Parts: sequence; C-alpha cells; structure tokens
Amino acid sequence: MNLFGRFYVCLVDPCPERARSFTLAFLPLIMRQLYSFYADAFWIAVKSILEHKLRAFLTLIGIIIGVAAVVVVGASISGLKTYVVDKVGKVLGTNHFMITRMASMGRMTDEEFERKNRLNKDVVWDEYLYVKANCKNCLYVGAEIGANADLAQEGIEMPSTQIFGSTDNMSDITDKTIDEGRFFTAEEVTRAAAVCVLGTDVKEKFFPAGSAIGKTLKLRGIPLQVIGIEGKRGSFLGNSMDRMVYIPITLHNRIFNRTGGIQIHGKAPNKEMFQPSIEEARLLMRNKRQLMGSQEETFSLVNVDEFNTQMDQFTGAIAAVVVPITMIILIVGGIVVMNIMLVSVTERTFEVGLRKALGATQKQILLQFLIESALLCVIGGMIGLILAAGVTQLITILAGMTMTITVGYIILSVTVSSIIGIVAGLYPAWKAARLDPIVALTQS
Repeated sequence: MNLFGRFYVCLVDPCPERARSFTLAFLPLIMRQLYSFYADAFWIAVKSILEHKLRAFLTLIGIIIGVAAVVVVGASISGLKTYVVDKVGKVLGTNHFMITRMASMGRMTDEEFERKNRLNKDVVWDEYLYVKANCKNCLYVGAEIGANADLAQEGIEMPSTQIFGSTDNMSDITDKTIDEGRFFTAEEVTRAAAVCVLGTDVKEKFFPAGSAIGKTLKLRGIPLQVIGIEGKRGSFLGNSMDRMVYIPITLHNRIFNRTGGIQIHGKAPNKEMFQPSIEEARLLMRNKRQLMGSQEETFSLVNVDEFNTQMDQFTGAIAAVVVPITMIILIVGGIVVMNIMLVSVTERTFEVGLRKALGATQKQILLQFLIESALLCVIGGMIGLILAAGVTQLITILAGMTMTITVGYIILSVTVSSIIGIVAGLYPAWKAARLDPIVALTQS
C-alpha cells in the first residue's frame, strides 16, 4: 500500500485518537511528497524549455505580442482619458460648472438637439446677476461670452482668433495661470476698460521680442492695452488653447454688439461642496425662469464630473471593442503552443513511457505537461509586459501623451495568457498521459 493509501486508512480508523496520531505522523510526509512532485515537474518543464530555446522563443512570439498588444491598448485608452480630462481641466478648472443655452457632455441625437434648440433660451445678464447674488454655496460666479475675430496690425495677421469677454473673476474660476502682468479688475469690467490679456500664441505673433505688457493691440480698430499674458496651455484635439484674447465682458458686448447669450460660470469652494453648488445654481435658474415642478429646463448645465463620467463611458466602449480584438492574437499564440506541445509529446514518447514504467500515474504525466505549457505562456506574458512597458515609454516620449499601464490590464493579460497556456496544453497532456508505457518504449 502506498503512502496515500495508508493515509486514507488512518482517516477511516474507528479509533479517533489513533487516527489523529497517524494523521499527524503522515501529513508532513504527504506534504513533502506533493512538494517534491510539483518541484520536479517544474524543473523538468524548465529543462525542456531551455533545451529548445529557439523553438520556445518562436512558440512564445504569439503570446508575447498578444500580451503586449492588450497592455499597450489598455495604456493608450487610459492615456487618452488622462490626456482629455487634463486638457479639459486646464480649460474649465477644478470644481467648476457652467450654465449656458446649449451644451452637452454626451452625444445628442438629431431629434433631441432640435427639441433642445427650440426649447432652450439664451442665458442673459440679469440671470447671471441673480445667480451671483443668491448662490450661497458658490465661491465664485462669473460670466463669459465668446466670438471670433481676425487680428491685423502692422502687416501681421492672425485670422479666426478667439476673443473672450469675461468678468474679472473668470481667472479664478478657470484657474488661469498669468505668466506676466495681471488679469483685469472688477472696476475695469464696470467701465469697459480697453485692456486685454493675451494667450501665448497671440503674444508671440504680434510681440515676439521682449515683453508685451503696456503695448497696444488693435481689435476691430479699437486699441487695447496689454495688461497680462496667460501661461501656455498647449493644444486640445488639434486646436490651440493659446490663440485667445481676453477682454472685459462689457467691452466685448460693445465691440461685437451683443447683449445676450452669455455663459454663467460657477466654482465651488471644494469638492465636497461641488454638487450642492451645482444644485443650488440649477434651482436658482429654474426659479428665475419660473419653471415649475417637473417642467423641463430651458438651459444646459455642464460640469467636469459629468465630463469624466462621459469619458469613462467613451473609453469603456473603445475597450469593449478593441481589447477582444487584440485577444485574438493571444488565442492564435495558444494554438501555436498547442502544436508545439504536441510535437514535444511525440519527441518525448520514450521519456513518458519510462516514467510510467517506473510508476508515474496518468495524473502526474498530465500535470507535468500542463505545467510546461502554462509556464511557457507565463514566461511569454512576462516578456510581453516588459515589451509593452518599453513601447508605452517610447510613445510617451515621441507623442508627448502620457500612457498609463493599469493594473487591471496587466492582470487581464497575464491571467488570459496563463489560462490559454493551460487550455492549449490540455490535449497534448491528455495524449501524453494516455500513452501505453510498453508501446512508448518500443516505439522510441
């Protein structure tokens, strides 16, 4: 009777004390035997892989590329979200919301857009003053309006420049960085002072040498004194965020002859007060427009959290389509592993027959080949991770977009590659386990 048979007899012994003493005696031996088997199987697998290095490497190419593809795609999706959210944060600032006539962080259908376009009304100056005076949870409430204009001065032209008319606190609401000078004051907004703050593209175009502070830039024939230069913000989805000029909103209305259609911008004092501030501003706008009960709102409210949610949905949809496609490479790699393991079984027929003749069970032979195929795929997964890390770093350096390798995609790729290794090794291992030792020894 072998060790496991004697252990079973101990367990069913009618005398509990004797069964307990035998169990305690045999348990270390059983654990040692199990450890010895798995350790031997592991080292046999390693030896087999090392004896055929080139074949093992060619076998792993599919797994390596598959894992690298999954991780790089995941890093790209995470990097895209980080990039967009970071850029939007630079445009909107933190804890910032906006009330306007038409806006949506998600995609509206044509019918929904037409309905909103008919229903919604321009946000006007009186509504801004009402929200500003009554929003107790808001740290700041400001207003802004935009237009495009062609700038030309001393033979230099810059077409389609964005001209923003702002209240004095928009610098604080959107967390602007002023590299030189300052933003305009409340007093300058009240008297529609002819002052402006330039984006870096405008500054470099019209005042490339030296400081632009105190110099004059003409807008539609009106000379504006430059009082500040905004810090460089870069581009967003191919559009420069530095091709901008900021002027007092009262001056903007005079130059462009517009008195309605503004945007109300609010900022909460902290993240905890963000939602209460939004809901209070929403309620104030509904009250001002005399919207009762469940009556639909005639304005749009946008906030950064809503944008982050939309980005999660957007990147999730991309991942749901792209990641399964890249998984196909892993499946192809698994098929290659299966083929190589079948070749390995054929080559090692004598070894399998000899081990079975010496007492190895079908289960032990099965586990030996499963361990070998799983080990191959795990090694391929690790190499794939290293390759993915190098590729993401290279893309980050060349493209200037930070790519983030997330733990979720690492776990997904390694888990899938390991499962594929086990599944791919099942048939070859089963075939090896069923070999007749006499036939195997005579066919070698």
